[in-house]
Amino acid sequence: MIELTNVTKRFTLHNQGGAVIPVVEGASLRVASGECVALVGASGAGKSTLMRMIYGNYLAQAGRIVVGGVDVARAEPRDILELRRTTLGYVSQFLRVVPRVPTRDVVAEPLLAVGTPQAAARSVAEALLERLNVPRTLWELSPTTFSGGEQQRVNIARGFAHAYPALLLDEPTASLDAVNRDVVLQLIEEAKARGAAIVGIFHDSAARERVCDREVDVTSFAPARAA
Repeated sequence: MIELTNVTKRFTLHNQGGAVIPVVEGASLRVASGECVALVGASGAGKSTLMRMIYGNYLAQAGRIVVGGVDVARAEPRDILELRRTTLGYVSQFLRVVPRVPTRDVVAEPLLAVGTPQAAARSVAEALLERLNVPRTLWELSPTTFSGGEQQRVNIARGFAHAYPALLLDEPTASLDAVNRDVVLQLIEEAKARGAAIVGIFHDSAARERVCDREVDVTSFAPARAA
């Protein structure tokens, strides 16, 4: 479902004389349906960069990144947008939504985007918000006014509303209390059970041990340094 082959990424610092910073070189990774793979490695090793390349936010200089049959490294922008709409979900650490849209509709939006009737989409959204202990009194308010923890739970609910065949998870349990952390881990386990291929960054080692099938150390993809 997710397959990277010899992927390379460099950043060019145009405001610093065109200096080139190599980040990832020759990265290869395959994640099967129903499998959860954790990206591990020291801060700055390239975990987030690899995730952003899979999602199409960063363009790879070389190699192939195939998600659900689409090569993200070469696809047209409209094809990447369609992939995100139907196939590839991304739960980031930050909630980015249009202001003044009610929380319930923020969570329901991925379902509405694939043609789910509004009533059914809202029902799923409400069930997830309830499960993640977001108070009903907040459902009609914009989540832009919420606390960080509340926004994180809304973001998780939104990411799991549609049954994406592939999921990217960036620290999904960070800063959550024990009860909500367990709910998130249950959601991941359920996504695996229905066949989702998952790539995640989990600094929570106990969470990683519970839901991840294996770890990939991204330092193995570090470019060779000149002596």
